[in-house]
Amino acid sequence: MGDQPPPTHADAGDKIPGDVGIWVFVLGDMSVFSVLFCLYLYYRGQQPLLYAAAQASLSTGFGLVDTVTLLTSSWCVAQAVHALHRQFTARARRFLLFGIGCGALFVCCKLLEYTLKLNAGITPATSEFYSFYYVLTGLHFVHTVIGMIVLAFMARASRTPGQSTLIAIDSGATYWHMVDVLWIMIFTLLYLLR
Repeated sequence: MGDQPPPTHADAGDKIPGDVGIWVFVLGDMSVFSVLFCLYLYYRGQQPLLYAAAQASLSTGFGLVDTVTLLTSSWCVAQAVHALHRQFTARARRFLLFGIGCGALFVCCKLLEYTLKLNAGITPATSEFYSFYYVLTGLHFVHTVIGMIVLAFMARASRTPGQSTLIAIDSGATYWHMVDVLWIMIFTLLYLLR
């Protein structure tokens, strides 16, 4: 009995990972983005040619790099949670730090993309499409920066394993995965949808 690791809340059956409060926040946040996505699709449907012309000026390469970077980061966070549940704290910290690095790469790529657009004279006032582009990617950018701060707190908290730490780590991971899901939706709508 003494050789077995203590049971974690993930072993308790049907309990969702993390604190219930993070799920309330995630559902609320996803609802706000869903309204913005629906508005984008509605207005795009009103002027498909204008939206398609503006969309053609986006770099799918930037969007693809951003997507791969965030997917890699989410994988790292999932590996960190897995490691921490098995009390491999050093491994969990390494994965979290790599996840933060991927988030930083995403932020740098997005800043470069914004700089190129602004230098070319493309602002939120350029077109309705670019109003949506800057609002959706800007809100997501803020979520990403907050998520990187959350990952840094997770890395620090992982040094003191325990039940409350596991709940906090699961909650932070839930937020980070939401950031990833939101980006996939944004990438699909702004960069890929024709």
